Parts: sequence; structure tokens; C-alpha cells
Amino acid sequence: MRKIPASGINLFQHIYVLAREYSRRTGRPVMNLSLGNPDTVPPQEILDLQARFAEDAGLDYHTYAEENNLHRFAEAMVELHSGVRAAEHPHLRVLPIPGIKNATAFIPIACGVHLDGQRGDFTLVSNLPAYDVIGTWSAGYLGTRRILWPLVPEDGMRLNVARLRAAAADSRVDLVHVVRPGNPASVGANAREWKELIAFCLEKKARLVNDAAYAGLASAEHSALAAVAKDVPELEWMELYSVSKSFSDPGARLGALIGSQEFVEDFILIKGNSESGPVPYVMAAYGEFFQDLSAARRALGGIRSMYRRRLDYVIPRLKVAGLRPVCSADDGFFTLWRTPSRALGVDVAEYARAKGWALHEAYNRLVIAETGLVGVHFMGAPGQGGGQPLIRYGVCEDVLAPAFQKRFEEQLARLKPAYE
Repeated sequence: MRKIPASGINLFQHIYVLAREYSRRTGRPVMNLSLGNPDTVPPQEILDLQARFAEDAGLDYHTYAEENNLHRFAEAMVELHSGVRAAEHPHLRVLPIPGIKNATAFIPIACGVHLDGQRGDFTLVSNLPAYDVIGTWSAGYLGTRRILWPLVPEDGMRLNVARLRAAAADSRVDLVHVVRPGNPASVGANAREWKELIAFCLEKKARLVNDAAYAGLASAEHSALAAVAKDVPELEWMELYSVSKSFSDPGARLGALIGSQEFVEDFILIKGNSESGPVPYVMAAYGEFFQDLSAARRALGGIRSMYRRRLDYVIPRLKVAGLRPVCSADDGFFTLWRTPSRALGVDVAEYARAKGWALHEAYNRLVIAETGLVGVHFMGAPGQGGGQPLIRYGVCEDVLAPAFQKRFEEQLARLKPAYE
């Protein structure tokens, strides 16, 4: 007998099922704008270095990495993404990690969720809508309390600390976890927002974590948490980065974090009982590549520019088709839209009721089935102006290819969305 209900399927796994059903039924590939993983591969210089270190018989390149920081990868990764030189701040510590998702699972435990005096009372603050790994692990698997901090269209999906204060006014808070730049809303954060959030965390004696997986693709208006938090030694915090999005290398399972020393040391204790570090020769390759940070910045800028060109094609055409944007898309490769109540000549609300689905899921299913255009449906956080049905379209497909554009524009012309 299964112990985990099938209803717990990850949202993105569910989208893959819908895409496969369309292809089986029609014999055509989908126009997959649901993807949140790059469709390109790392620059050739990185591939060459990975091959070189994979062939190197040095034991360090093939044994457990644990806390090994080969070729000073972590310091360079942090500086590239935040501008912070960790060596100049002795109260901070950096660490290589094998990606952000599994690191996220360790964070509540590194904050003591399992300890006597914490069990049942530990309280997480996190945002919705979100790619909700922290919520799944904390509230879902570990049974913590959770305070929802809503991201709402009226705020442009930005971090509005006034909403946080309203949601958590009289509550204990142990951990505040955010994703900036965001997913599904490609919105970053500025120094003012970080300072307001840091002040809240200091008042509550809460730890602060930012999942910065998309930081390498952010515009100049985004500020890293590390750039602000480094000057607040009393704050307990971490920020996590990854090569998955920055260098189109999700298979590398490699990233780095920076944070206050004691928080990082707590994290190291948990990870030491849970995983054995990144693939060492891959870490060495990136460490070597980052020896020239100017070249690394140019490579990162080229990837960022590619997504910008794709966004600059997709966004105007979705607007012309009649979809209404929720926020700007300046800090990643996602676009976020309000879900229409009518599309393709169908009353989506009535269709949703007949099928027993929520409006945003009904819309996405309908559009996939009729056009092959695949997005990801999200529901905004309830209350405080949230709760809106949303649809996310990304650009991790070559939307600039003429064949894609022809088909995309033909199907958009059929969409004819309408809003009540």
C-alpha cells in the first residue's frame, strides 16, 4: 500500500503529462513555454574545462567533495552573482552546494525545526505564488507552521513588507524564505526592500534566506541580498546561487551559498549527514573558468541577452493577442499573465465548473489541448489582494525560430481571450 497519495504530484510533473498527451494525440510537438530549465548548454569554454578535469586523474576531482572548495569556486561564484568579496567579511562564510533544491530541504533543519522546544511551534514565512519547495518541505513534510506572505499584482509581485507585517503581526517567526528574482514572477528586489525585510527579521529574531537561482539573469535594478546583508553582522542569513540557470547547466548540480558564519555552520552540520557535496571535477571546471571574472561576466551577459531577445518577441505578441500581464519580466525568463475567463470561443469559467477544475488549470488544459501552447498555471496567494488565477509562460524554447513563430502567431490569433 502506498504511503504518499498520488495527489501530491509536483505541478510541473503534471504539466509534462498534459504535454505528452497532446503530442500522442496530434503527432505534433508542443510549443513548450512551461519549461523552467534552459534549452541551451553551457558555453564551450566551460564544456572544455569539464572534459579536461574529468580526464584528470587527481583524486580531488573524483572523490567526495564534502566541504572541498576546489579552485576557490564558491568565492568566485558568490562574487559573480552578488558583487560581494567574501574574504573582506570575516563574519561571513561561503560554501559550494550541489544545487539549490536539495539545499532548501536542509534549511529548516539547519534552523532547528527538529529540536525540543521547536517541534510544532517552528514558523516559516514564505511567498505565494511560488515554486514552493520550501513550503512543501516545511509545512508539508516537516509539519511546521506557515505564514503566507502574498505576492500580488497590485504590488507588481514585489516584496511588500507592509503585507508581511500584517500577516505576521503577533506571530512567532523563525525563518523567512524568499525567491528573488522570483518564479513564477520574474521580479527582483532592491536595496530598500531588503533593508525593510532585514529590519523585520531582526525584530522577530528570524533567519532570512534568499533562493537566488535566477540572480545571474537579473537586470541591473536587482540587488543581491548579500550586497545588503553583508553590512548587518547581527543578521542570520543565507543567499544561494546556481549554475543551472546562470550558465544553462542544470545537469551540473552545482551552486554556492554565502551567509552569516553560524547559520552556514549549522547548515554544514545537516548537509554532512545528508549529501556528499557537488561533483568535484565540475566544480573545479567552474572554479577555473571563474579565474577570469571579466570573461565569466561576458559569458553570463550573453546568456542573459539571449533570454531578453526571446522575451522581447514573446511579450508583445501575448499582449497583442489580448492577455493581460501581471508584472514586468526583467529578471529571468518567465512572463506572468492573468487568466482570462473566456478563450478559444469557450467560457473558461463554465468549462472549469463542468470539469471540476480551478479556472487557471481549466484555461491551461484547454489551450494545451487546442493549440499545443503549454504554460504553467498558478493560483495567487489567498487574501490581501491575492487569490487571482495566473498563467506563466517562459522562453526556454527557441521562440525566435521561424517555424516556431509561424505556428505561435497562428495559434495566438485563435486565442481571443476575454476578461470579466
